Amino acid sequence: MAEPDNITPQPVPRKRLRHRLPRSWRQHWKLVALLGVFSLALLVTLKDVGIKPYITGDVEIAAADITEDLAGTVDLFDTSVDHEVSIDITDVEYDDMVDSYQKDGEKKWVTATVTIDGTVINDVAVRLKGNSTLMGLRGTSGAGGEGGPGRGGMMPPEGMEPPEGMEMPEGMEPPEGMEMPEGGMAGGPGGGAMGAMSQVSADDPTSLPLLLSFDENVEGRAYQGMTEISVRPGSPVINEAMALSLTKAADLPTQDYGYAVYSVNGSDTTTRLLLAHPDENMANNLFDSPGYLYKADASSQLAYVDADQSSYSDQFKQINASDDGTLQPIIDFLKWMDGADDEEFAADLDEWVDVDSLASYLAMQNLIVNSDDMSGPGQNYYLWYDLDSEKLSVISWDLNLAMQGDATLGPDDENGMGGGMRAGMDAGMGAAPERTQQAGGAGGAGGIRGGNALKERFLASEDLKTVYTEAYWELFDKVYADGTAADTLDGLAETVPTSDSLSAEDLGTAIDTMSDWVDQRTSTLEKARKE
Repeated sequence: MAEPDNITPQPVPRKRLRHRLPRSWRQHWKLVALLGVFSLALLVTLKDVGIKPYITGDVEIAAADITEDLAGTVDLFDTSVDHEVSIDITDVEYDDMVDSYQKDGEKKWVTATVTIDGTVINDVAVRLKGNSTLMGLRGTSGAGGEGGPGRGGMMPPEGMEPPEGMEMPEGMEPPEGMEMPEGGMAGGPGGGAMGAMSQVSADDPTSLPLLLSFDENVEGRAYQGMTEISVRPGSPVINEAMALSLTKAADLPTQDYGYAVYSVNGSDTTTRLLLAHPDENMANNLFDSPGYLYKADASSQLAYVDADQSSYSDQFKQINASDDGTLQPIIDFLKWMDGADDEEFAADLDEWVDVDSLASYLAMQNLIVNSDDMSGPGQNYYLWYDLDSEKLSVISWDLNLAMQGDATLGPDDENGMGGGMRAGMDAGMGAAPERTQQAGGAGGAGGIRGGNALKERFLASEDLKTVYTEAYWELFDKVYADGTAADTLDGLAETVPTSDSLSAEDLGTAIDTMSDWVDQRTSTLEKARKE
């Protein structure tokens, strides 16, 4: 019999809450509850603890992926032939590059055509390069402060007299009591970077320091194995070429370089030093063993912040294996150094750092009187982490302020704009410049700054200073005592090309000035060795 249509179906009774749970959970609820409490406690306890990625011995560094290597006509760094480099860039691209930097300090990539020894290369990425060397481009006193790079305060200490030949950048007013030398020459021995700072001008494209990238716009492209080449400012910058050559003669890692007659958009020619810029390919061939290469930023501080890798990402850039690598080796070392007292630092540093390599690096920077090394205002250095030894090494970079300072600097004297005072320096010079902070936070690129805890603590240790002293005189014999410096200078005198802006007479003057500097440096250190 059919059921009446007006009968309403009865609702199904809802299960009690406990019956909605799986039977296994109901039977073991105490264990589940205990697990939940434990998980919550673990989360609260470890919420501020970073997860550390460990590096194993199985890490392999992949080779740089160069798919198109332009051979060129001759080896760019072959000193037996003359070289020519020209850049063709549209007004729109050039103005965009300069305006971006003048506005907010951005070093924007633009596109140009570059011709190297007759080989035309299209779609080359070009950008400004440098920090202190670009101060004149913005017409301000220095990098940092309000308004970004170039705003505010690169001010020498009151009463400080600048080195002979140093020209103040446009817009930089010396403090009361500071007197500029009359007729300051451009850059000291060899026409170095001090002169280049005041000569950089947007009206003269050839004056600008540039970085040329062959693979920024065309992936996998290189020129003679190099993905980037740096065009250095100033002419003839004999001091930088000498410093690079002597570093290589000392069997220390450095960069290849060469000279070329250089022009932009059909301008009058000038003489420029070209430098192989450290890239992934160079990093992978720097040493026999695999490792990671890191570049220190100009605003970096070699100091422990916390365990978070993001806290260091703006301070150190990984050059090779950036996809597979890590900043952990640097963080681990900095954490150890931060907690080590002086006795522990001296006793255990060799577990973290290649002590002999660091001693050689520091000795070489003094020998060539580099005022902007790892403790200088530009923080110019690279760190190498060897995956086999699991130790860090320091590699020199940007030697444009080397071999143009005080040739009488002693082995134990402090040197550099940010590295302190020479032993026995007249107190009337005022205090050494200190690291300053950019408006908006510590570590910004502002003013004259410097200092490096690793360098300072190393040289302050009596035991480690002994290693430094041994390395110092060994390298002195290699680069000065045996005549290598003099021979290197003779070679430069024969191979540096003249151009519209560099006459043979001007080149000869730069060579003679550098020769006097080398003679004084050699005699000073020979005397110091006997004392």
